[in-house]
Amino acid sequence: MIASAKTPNTLVSAPVGIFDSGVGGLTVAHEIMRLLPHESVIYFADTKNVPYGNKGNSEVAALTNQATQWLAAQGCKCVVVACNTASAHSLTSLRELYSALPIIGLVPAVKPACQLTRSKVIGVLATEGTLRGALLQEVIAQFAQPAGISVHTITHAQLVPLIEAGQAMSAQCAVLLTSLLDPYVARQMDCLVLGCTHYPLLRPLLAKLYPQLQLLDSGHAIAQRTQAVLAERNLLNNQAMPTLTLHCTGNVASFKQSLKAIPPLPGKLVDLEQHVKATP
Repeated sequence: MIASAKTPNTLVSAPVGIFDSGVGGLTVAHEIMRLLPHESVIYFADTKNVPYGNKGNSEVAALTNQATQWLAAQGCKCVVVACNTASAHSLTSLRELYSALPIIGLVPAVKPACQLTRSKVIGVLATEGTLRGALLQEVIAQFAQPAGISVHTITHAQLVPLIEAGQAMSAQCAVLLTSLLDPYVARQMDCLVLGCTHYPLLRPLLAKLYPQLQLLDSGHAIAQRTQAVLAERNLLNNQAMPTLTLHCTGNVASFKQSLKAIPPLPGKLVDLEQHVKATP
């Protein structure tokens, strides 16, 4: 838990903690860094246990708790759970366990998709773990059902491993995506929610394969929420030289290789591999 003995000024300069099972959460980190360029960031990737989508609910909750505990021990002033599967199964318990530490989680971008669709047919591409969670069903019930919008949930266990392996633009990934999405495009689907933080890394390939689809993710909304939470607590930082560190639980060399597919982070470090540390 975040140290209550810290002074407000110390907390202002404390880092924002961001957690994911792998490199996908860096798509959220990108949005947070763009919106909050003066905030230092500690990024925690649980690459030893990636992917989370095929794990049981209790295991996901336990792993997410361990990651949050580690980030809190580093003195983070808030924790962003930049993993849809972890958010789906852990937010309530995390907020109870770490009541003094702001916890910010992800909800798939169903609401904006419902506002944009013209065909009233949208898709949610997500992991099995996210599709099992109550958060997605709640937003579908709140925004899609009253508007008469059909929501197709789409999943495949190999997408996250392909992205972690740096294959987001590969022919193998293209074949997999077309096999998944063609049936729904044929049903007039016009919006696709990228319901996993790894999946924005598929945007270039998806835009090439399906230029008619509107692609939506939660990255910018989570960055705005992080900004609002910090502002409410007077914890926004204006320091000139923020820092970024990346930590992984698995093989460091493999993690560095995965980072080669990540676009440069705004205002921070272009060469991400130079700033990776293994966690104990």
